[in-house]
Amino acid sequence: MPVASLAMYVSPPPLYEATRLFWRALAQRIRGHGLEAPEALDEDLHYDEAWLRPDLLFGQTCGYPYVRQLRGKVQLVATPVYGFPGCDGPLNGSFIVVNTGSSATSIADLRGGRAAINASGSNSGYNLFRAFVAPHAVDGRFFASVLQTGGHRASMEAVSSGAADVAAIDCVTFGNTQRFEPDRVAGLRILAETAKGPGLPFITAASTPARDLVILRRALAETIADPALAEVCDTLSLQGISLLGDADYETLAAFDRDAAGRGYPTLA
Repeated sequence: MPVASLAMYVSPPPLYEATRLFWRALAQRIRGHGLEAPEALDEDLHYDEAWLRPDLLFGQTCGYPYVRQLRGKVQLVATPVYGFPGCDGPLNGSFIVVNTGSSATSIADLRGGRAAINASGSNSGYNLFRAFVAPHAVDGRFFASVLQTGGHRASMEAVSSGAADVAAIDCVTFGNTQRFEPDRVAGLRILAETAKGPGLPFITAASTPARDLVILRRALAETIADPALAEVCDTLSLQGISLLGDADYETLAAFDRDAAGRGYPTLA
């Protein structure tokens, strides 16, 4: 039986159950088109452990790992379209957030401050953040310290609590948190918004036949458009899909190269 994993947007809690319900409906539709699909998501896999599984039927990755590690090793199924501020169709940006008590009016005011990142492999929390800061860096540095928190929610907590001065939070995570856990963002203020790039793509294994890829795309579009799934898709703020290709994701690699070209290869 092939594997399915959707672990990128499963918190706050309402998203977890909605994701399970969404997959159940999607899997049923995939099977209706004659393709084998698991009844349930594999929730034992760490979010990144599924990406290179040869038996991966359906998963979701971040765009930065895609351009750095996964090109040619997986296939793009589609890019989701989410309905939050900061999203522009399949393109997503990050919000540069500071504590509500911060006096900063621009990123320049945070020189020598403390940044929080979720992980150095993140597009929204690192790659877009670094590209935003790069024009202001001097001799490869801008911040006094960089704290790696392990997740966007932890980065928001670090800024809210005063453990860090600034972080970059992807617009989907920020929107979901503001909607379902408003207390978590009550201590934050949006200072600025980064450039946008393609959002987190749905992927399948490189070995998935072309015919099966067509089925996955068709079933995905049909599931999102199904009126019976309207409440689930609303919880996920999932409005549709866009069929982006590898060339579209090159934008994220360009942000990487541009920061390095400015002498700022590492957020520091």
